[in-house]
Amino acid sequence: MNLNTSYLGLELKNPLIASSSRLTGDLETIIQCVHSGIGAIVLKSLFEEQIRLEAESKASMGSASEYYYWFTEAKEKIVGLSLEERLSSYLKFVEAAKKYTDVPVISSINCTTAEDWPKFASAIEQAGADALELNIALFPFNASVNCGEIEQVYYDILNSVKKEVNIPVSIKLGYYFTNLCTVARNLVAGGADGLVLFNRYFRPDIDIDTMNVISENHMSSSDEMHIPLRWIGLLKGNDVDCDIAASTGVHDYKGVVKQLLAGADAVQLCSALYLKGIPYIETILRDLEHWMEKHHFDNIDSFRGKALNTQTVDASFERVQFLKRDFD
Repeated sequence: MNLNTSYLGLELKNPLIASSSRLTGDLETIIQCVHSGIGAIVLKSLFEEQIRLEAESKASMGSASEYYYWFTEAKEKIVGLSLEERLSSYLKFVEAAKKYTDVPVISSINCTTAEDWPKFASAIEQAGADALELNIALFPFNASVNCGEIEQVYYDILNSVKKEVNIPVSIKLGYYFTNLCTVARNLVAGGADGLVLFNRYFRPDIDIDTMNVISENHMSSSDEMHIPLRWIGLLKGNDVDCDIAASTGVHDYKGVVKQLLAGADAVQLCSALYLKGIPYIETILRDLEHWMEKHHFDNIDSFRGKALNTQTVDASFERVQFLKRDFD
């Protein structure tokens, strides 16, 4: 049984990828993932905003805060040094991940601007990363900023990074877009080698006793799989010419199979590994092979996108309004 697949031009022994998370921020856990059969690793993201906030917080503490108040250029220097220190640590981590594993290592940058990240991306490439995943999360909170301006930031970040690196670059997106198909096409035209659908954002809840905003369960549920499933089918069906990885809501082999049938080139796992442990990768792979054997498929490509070949696929994927059902 051949589970080999290609993603971002990289050869994977199977379509399962460990998604960027705290799990992939630990070298021992990464090695466990590889031993359990994972096809590729996306390292824990390097967060632009977090680094800046931590650096500015340090510069504002104690007696130094008054000094930095009067000498803002000194504060900017401290923030810059903190950025370089964090980047240096991350680069060593990339090197270690490459040294101790034999699967493709994809680095991840969580960025909000096109300023510092191009040079960081270049350094990450030099550290040995096989590809780069840009985790861009811009929220439409400002009513004075139109959708075109928000989308342009995505294009600018991609353009800046592509000028600095030769390794493949994918974009991890959310689904808060007026026209995701258009955005996807524009990203591909701008040089994106792949898309990851979708980012799972913070989900607020409210404690009705304390009346405070709290965080919902951080883990995804299998019900969330249907959003990337729908959009992967739509984008592949509309000939968006790049690789696409499914992310969010895949908890078992059935979810993997469904995403592949919709046309996904690879499938990222996160919550399933938290909830069921790293060895669960072996279970998913074994069950995937059993399903392929049952349906007489010898390789992944023989059924990838097969659901898109039906005459009703467009209507099925694009029908988002509630359909009245007769339960008589």
